[in-house]
Amino acid sequence: MAYSKLEYIWLDGFKPTQLLRSKTKVVHDFSGNLEDCPMWNFDGSSTDQATGDSSDCLLKPVAIFPDPDRKNGYLVMTEVLNADGTPHETNGRAAIDDDSDDFWFGFEQEYFLHDPETGRPLGFPVNGYPAPQGPYYCSVGGQRAYGREIIDEHLDLCLEAGLNVEGINAEVAAGQWEFQIFAKGAHSAGDQIWVARYLIERTAEKYGLAIDWHPKPLGDTDWNGSGMHANFSNGKMRDEGGEDYMKEVCEAFGNFIQEHIDVYGADNDQRLTGKHETQSIDKFSYGVSDRGASIRIPVTTVEDGWVGRLEDRRPASNADPYKVAGRIIKTVNSVS
Repeated sequence: MAYSKLEYIWLDGFKPTQLLRSKTKVVHDFSGNLEDCPMWNFDGSSTDQATGDSSDCLLKPVAIFPDPDRKNGYLVMTEVLNADGTPHETNGRAAIDDDSDDFWFGFEQEYFLHDPETGRPLGFPVNGYPAPQGPYYCSVGGQRAYGREIIDEHLDLCLEAGLNVEGINAEVAAGQWEFQIFAKGAHSAGDQIWVARYLIERTAEKYGLAIDWHPKPLGDTDWNGSGMHANFSNGKMRDEGGEDYMKEVCEAFGNFIQEHIDVYGADNDQRLTGKHETQSIDKFSYGVSDRGASIRIPVTTVEDGWVGRLEDRRPASNADPYKVAGRIIKTVNSVS
């Protein structure tokens, strides 16, 4: 009898930043289709999602991908539900108020490879710092690029799993990397980012390393933090656009500053300082090709006749893409 290993992945209830959890369900004669993934459950009292006297939480499968790193394996992204089938309060995916593919998202996910033995990013000595940042962005060479074999393995796994990764690169700081994922629809974009995060976490395990999602892991130093820049558009932005409309959308983001910051990741104030290609967390601005603005208007959008996408540069690397996308949708939809 054929068997399959279904890895059910979910977000726990840890605060201020949720962690990934997963466990394996072995099933026989599995079709590989999402609709044939059974509901499952877990002990919510062990993940800060329930109390011990009423501990059962449900796992509702919402997306499935083949798992290239496991024999007969599948990666099953799930939503957490209460025992009565209602969305759990930690379930950001269920709160997205849009079931269409009208909104497109391109997330640029930055992160650091972290060495648990030294407590430092990969490439950093135990005491002190490597050469100042400058040569590490899109770098090559053993004195500038650290952990490439891990990054390449992760890229291959993501592509073989069917995730729409559009690129990777070494980032500005030593030991810092980025992958980019594009998807149509907020749910799909969030699903793919979370599964890609799961895969880089699991891949790093094999090398005795960890992933640091903190937006400013090196504290108050002259090293860049990590973000998850959110490129977005809806049908009107792509098909009609126009300078007036695109600027009206940008202005709308200025009307909901705190609502966005509230879901853009914990400790983001340490990153959004007005330095290192960021705008201060207490200010809002937008501009063409301005990486120091809250919202960057890509020069290609202008050259194409003010048609296309915008980029919100504020989301932190540890932000929940479901919540980021959901808030962006609400703000854009506030513009008539």
